[in-house]
Order: sequence, then structure tokens, then C-alpha cells
Amino acid sequence: MPAGSSQREAKAQIQESSGNVFEDLGLPNSAQALARAELAGQIVALISERGLTQTAAARLLGIDQPGISDLVRGKLKRFSIERLFRFLVALGQDVEIRVRPTRRATSSIRFVADRRPRQATGKGGTKVIAKRSRKGS
Repeated sequence: MPAGSSQREAKAQIQESSGNVFEDLGLPNSAQALARAELAGQIVALISERGLTQTAAARLLGIDQPGISDLVRGKLKRFSIERLFRFLVALGQDVEIRVRPTRRATSSIRFVADRRPRQATGKGGTKVIAKRSRKGS
């Protein structure tokens, strides 16, 4: 055993995820960041499923090719949730926003996709993709 190796070894701490990596990392606006990431993943999967090039996808969505590259690489700061909704509509998807009274002690924000594109998950089916609890909202 090399000298000092026991000093370099740290005990790993395992912490259960909240279900939102952005919240777990302590980033601001974590619910919005997760929603944008999930929407972008849906968009990228639809583009891939259709076999579109980045140039063709950019034309369809009304943005430039570097914008598609940003979407694919997860650089989402320039895309609002509303803009991502418009991209989904341009890709032939219905977007529904539902507001209802909470039945639990805490309210939540959820992203639900009726069908995940085939390349993203294989077979389709209803799937809760993200859930974020907010106390007192």
C-alpha cells in the first residue's frame, strides 16, 4: 500500500436524489431547468426519429443550425419553455398545460409525455418523466 493512500481515501456519501439533478446540485430555478431539459430531450428524440439533419430541423423549427446543435448538446439557456413548446408543435405534437388543485400536502410541477419517441426509450407508453415538489406553492 503506497504511503499516504489511506489519507487520500474518502468515505463515499450516498444521498438519495430529489428526482431533479439541478436541485440536487443546488442550482437556481431548478424546476425550470429540469422542465427545459425534458422538453429538449423530447424535441431531440423527435428530430432523430424522423431522421432529420440539423439543417432540416432548423428550417422546420424556424431557427439556425447552431440552435439545433445547442439543443442536441443540452445548451438550453437561450430557449424558454414557451419556445420549446412551439418547437414541439412544429414537430406535430400537442402540448397541454393542466392546472388543478393539489391533493397532497405539497404541490408539484410535472412533465408527462404520452409517448416517448421510439429512439429515446424503445416502446411507447405513458410515462412520468419529471416531478418536482414545491412546498406551500
